[in-house]
Amino acid sequence: MDFVQIVILIAVIAVAGIAGGVGLVASRRSRPPGLRPGPAPTLERPREGRPDDSDDTGRTTAPAGSGSAPSLVVPEQPRELELEPSPGPVLERPEAAQGRLVRLRARLARSNNVLGKGLLELLSRDRLDEGTWEEIEETLLLADLGVDPATELIERLRGRVAVLGVRDLAGVRELLREELNALVDPPPGMDRTLAIKHPPGRPAVILVVGVNGTGKTTTVGKLARVLVAEDQDVVLGAADTFRAAAADQLQTWGDRVGVPTIRSDRDGADPASVAFDAVRVGVELEADVVLIDTAGRLQNKVGLMDELGKVKRVIEKQSPVDEVLLVLDASTGQNGMQQAKVFAEVVNITGIVLTKLDGTAKGGIVVAVQRALGVPVKLVGLGEGPDDLAPFDPVAFVDALLN
Repeated sequence: MDFVQIVILIAVIAVAGIAGGVGLVASRRSRPPGLRPGPAPTLERPREGRPDDSDDTGRTTAPAGSGSAPSLVVPEQPRELELEPSPGPVLERPEAAQGRLVRLRARLARSNNVLGKGLLELLSRDRLDEGTWEEIEETLLLADLGVDPATELIERLRGRVAVLGVRDLAGVRELLREELNALVDPPPGMDRTLAIKHPPGRPAVILVVGVNGTGKTTTVGKLARVLVAEDQDVVLGAADTFRAAAADQLQTWGDRVGVPTIRSDRDGADPASVAFDAVRVGVELEADVVLIDTAGRLQNKVGLMDELGKVKRVIEKQSPVDEVLLVLDASTGQNGMQQAKVFAEVVNITGIVLTKLDGTAKGGIVVAVQRALGVPVKLVGLGEGPDDLAPFDPVAFVDALLN
């Protein structure tokens, strides 16, 4: 066989091999459905893997040119991720309301020592002449006790001192304590509890009113803390829609203790509508108390005062107003008395909140405002702290004056 014949023979064999391979592939592709596939390949886990040995399916392939067939690899099962829960807002736990006034007695005593210490010094003199009694009267009037209460107290003191002949400091202090208690908490005693008890199906509604600058919105926020400390579910209503920052301020107070605030999304909205919505939400949430902040009214602005009356009337279309608290600045003295009388003509005031009592020597305003309105002082503000609003305790108040 010559060289040409050998080349032809090799070519024929190569063509036959290629044809056979094509036929085999064709036969595999044209396998009729229903035939069971052959056994699954043996799965191996590689001892080591390199980043360039993996395709985008997660299976490791053999390097090119290695001469070995690729082996299928089971990808590692993903481990369960232990995700730490994202921390929610940290809510403050307000201090319990009971005992706050006792804790703040020292502060109260320091601020009101003009009244207490002044009276004790005058009454313990060896000789109580007319000049001394005039000084006592002047001290009482400077403390904003009011003319009528001051006259009444002096008459009672003069009579008892003359009969008992008391001159020592301990005796004078006890005598003065009894008479001041009778003025601050007149018999049979005023109900100083907040009206938060309510029938099933509706919350208690508390309307808070007052002029600008008395700390009204802050008082509402602090009162919410008092109620939360007593495990009450509270809803706040930001019905002061005329002061741009009032709603933001109130919501900040509510957020700190987890209390929702109902507000309008625009300045100058109808305050009566906001108050109505706050009560409605309070009913839906089955809240215990709805606190409604109102705009700071000037008592000589007839239109604004009329609008305050409208707020109360609109609320009462779906729920009675259980409490109307008037916030007064204790340092304003007799000017605060005039404010109180005007508000009492528009809405039925049921309680007084005296703010800034720690910064004034005019502790007699407690007696004067109760005498003028016939309603009790229920809460007093004694500082700038978030829990410096305390239920008013007449005995602790008088003791602080005479500390």
